[in-house]
Amino acid sequence: MASQKRPRQASGQPRSGGTATRSSGSGNANGRAAGSRNASGQARNARPQNNRPGQGRPASSARTATLTADATAGSATETRFSAPAWVRWTTLVLSLAGLGVSIYLTIAHYTSPKILDCSANGLVDCTKVTTSSESMVFGVFPVAVLGLAFYVFMAAINTPWGWRSNLPAIWWARLGSVIVGIGFVLYLIYAEIIQIGNICLWCTSVHVITFLLFVLTAFAAAAWGLKPGAAWKSKRAAQSD
Repeated sequence: MASQKRPRQASGQPRSGGTATRSSGSGNANGRAAGSRNASGQARNARPQNNRPGQGRPASSARTATLTADATAGSATETRFSAPAWVRWTTLVLSLAGLGVSIYLTIAHYTSPKILDCSANGLVDCTKVTTSSESMVFGVFPVAVLGLAFYVFMAAINTPWGWRSNLPAIWWARLGSVIVGIGFVLYLIYAEIIQIGNICLWCTSVHVITFLLFVLTAFAAAAWGLKPGAAWKSKRAAQSD
């Protein structure tokens, strides 16, 4: 019995499987090329928007950099003018203590010096000191009232707000006040010991407080800025730029 053979395809006729494979490969290549062209087009369309002056991120970045520079300059000036916490709180406590004693002496001056709880024997005699002619400045202003005004000002300027302030006037006023105060204290000590011959313990406590304030304020001025006005002008110039 003769065997049946499958007729072979002609050499010139293309095979269906190979054609499908090649067509699929061409489709994938065309798809990738189209995707690349679309991505390139989107990138070209997006770039001009960010490169235009005054639009997009560059302007925002420049403004952020300016604000950061101003903040850095401000922080440097704050550091230039800030004093340690122990200096700020010590001066405030001393100012309040001096204010309390000054109020007590003022009340005694306008009521009766006998209310002062002080010895009247030997060198210490508060009544004699507070009723002497030296207890009045130019015969008009009581020393106790001047001390009260001084410590009202010192208590206000030595608050945390006063120490944090960058105004040069506040720093110079604080330093100038304690210099005038310690000079007046030296005169009062001379008047008590040389002219009156007695001392007042309450007055002496005010003298000691004034001396401590003078030392701390002078130390702060020497350590954290002798020319606050120049540093303040530098900060204002940096902010205007």
